[in-house]
Amino acid sequence: MLQHDTQFRVRYSETDAMGFLHHANYFKYFEVGRTELFRAQGGDYRAMEEGGLFLVVAKLDCRYRAPARYDDLLTLRTKVIEATDAKLEHEYELFREATLLCTGHSTLACVDRTGRLQRIPATLLAMCAD
Repeated sequence: MLQHDTQFRVRYSETDAMGFLHHANYFKYFEVGRTELFRAQGGDYRAMEEGGLFLVVAKLDCRYRAPARYDDLLTLRTKVIEATDAKLEHEYELFREATLLCTGHSTLACVDRTGRLQRIPATLLAMCAD
């Protein structure tokens, strides 16, 4: 299974009034994790988009298990769990040291500039192979 770890330090501006990482920011971390995984495999989102293809989120979920707080150092593990001609699926695990804070899942589809579904290019699928 293809995976990549990305570290984050929770910034003050990412917390809510109780000092916890705001729930919406977990989804931002997931996006960074996907981007860094793609980059680590030699992918280039900018070039792909300039070529007229875009990966869009079709489904996204998160299960919160424990809160993160300001200045916590977190590790996000992003995994490709399925790659087909029609979709890419990722799984996420966010840790503070050994404590699992949340798990997530996303499904991405490939579209052109008009929003029409496209096959995921073979070169991209090859990057997702083990």
